[in-house]
This record gives sequence, C-alpha cells and structure tokens, in this order.
Amino acid sequence: MTAPFLIIETGQPVASMRRHGGFPHWIRVASGLPRDGAVVINVEAGDALPSREGFAGAIVSGSGAMVTDRLDWSEATAAWLAEAAAAGFPLFGICYGHQLLAQALGGEVGYNPAGREMGTIGIELLPAARQDALFGPLPATMPVQLTHRQSVLRVPEGATVLARSAADACQAFRWGEHVWGVQFHPEFSTTHMRGYIQARKIALQREGQDPQAMLAAVAATPDGRRVLRRFVHYATRQSRTRG
Repeated sequence: MTAPFLIIETGQPVASMRRHGGFPHWIRVASGLPRDGAVVINVEAGDALPSREGFAGAIVSGSGAMVTDRLDWSEATAAWLAEAAAAGFPLFGICYGHQLLAQALGGEVGYNPAGREMGTIGIELLPAARQDALFGPLPATMPVQLTHRQSVLRVPEGATVLARSAADACQAFRWGEHVWGVQFHPEFSTTHMRGYIQARKIALQREGQDPQAMLAAVAATPDGRRVLRRFVHYATRQSRTRG
C-alpha cells in the first residue's frame, strides 16, 4: 500500500471562495491524491501534529495569517517542521508554508519591500533548478498563481534558491535533499485566482494596482501544478525506499 500524505492546514481561503472547499481539498485535487491518500491536520484550529511514522511526506498549506506574528500554533508547527526536515522527511510548503519552513530552518521572513504580489505572474528558474528533482524538467520561465504580502527575505543556511520573479527574489527554494518551499500556489485554478483578486479588489485599488487588468491576465498554470505532483511522486518513491 502507498503511504498517505499529511496535509498541514494553516488557514482558510477567503470567505467568498470557501464554497469550493478548503486548502486541503484544493491541494489534494491538484496533487492527484485520492481521498484516502491524505490526512488533514488543522493546526490553526489547535490540532496536534502526529508522529511522522507512516506518512510519505507533508504538505503545508497557505494561510491568511502572517508568519512574523509568531502565533502559538505557528511556532509549534515550525518546531515540528524543523525536526522533520532534520530527519530527512519530505516536506513541501506553499505560500505561508514556504515562509514557515524558511523561518523554522533559520531563514528570515518579512513584508515584501515590493508590496503585494498577486495574479498570474511569470517566474524565472535559476541555474540551480536544472538539477532539481522537482523543477529540473520545467521551462526556464513559467506562469504561476500568486497572492502574498510577506516573503522569504533570507533563505536558511544550506538552502538553494530555485526561482524568482520581478518582485520576489525567492519564489522557490530547496533545503537539503527532501524539503521545498514555493511562494506560489500550485493548487490554485483560474477560478481560485480570480476569486482572490475579486476579494482583494478594494485593497489592490488602494495600493495603486489594477484588479481588472489582473483579472484579464489570469491564465492556467499547469507547470506550477506539475511541481506539486512531482513532489508527491518523489516523496512516494522515497517512502517505498524507506519501507
């Protein structure tokens, strides 16, 4: 039997998008996992993280919270992630999860000096990505779905930056051989991205951005989704080797 994945739920989608389910559902569908292929632990609601035993890997969701607030549940999750990473357990962080992994491993997270980054935006893969297990086969530039205000400002010691955008120097990193963080949302469809832009319309206008232009530019991001699926395949192979 294939070992299940642990999905660590750190927050909820914006209210207008919750009719489409929560982040764990979006992640499971995007990753191609069956219903019994994932166990969800809602750390934001106070769920305790389990032993790693019996799991192929863990995926950490996005959140409306800020890593720099160092909330109790977030700090407890960071400690669990640091221990798991040091043990060689496969981890994949998305947006908040990406930032939380970076902080847990000794990096720095803060507000992006370039401001909010939102919409379907192109990222550039760096030379190190060519030898990466997840990013290696992907094109040198590719569109991804983004919505964030905080970023990884300094990666942890020993981490390799794999991708960047015009507004964020760390769109993806790898730490060691089994830990990845991505600032973008591989689980977002065009419906999710448009819903987020609509939900943030007033804030975007106040910041001098053009939500209508963002909406018009939303497009599918299949290569972003491929990163998530490649992580699932990678961690599954590792699990079978460990077993």
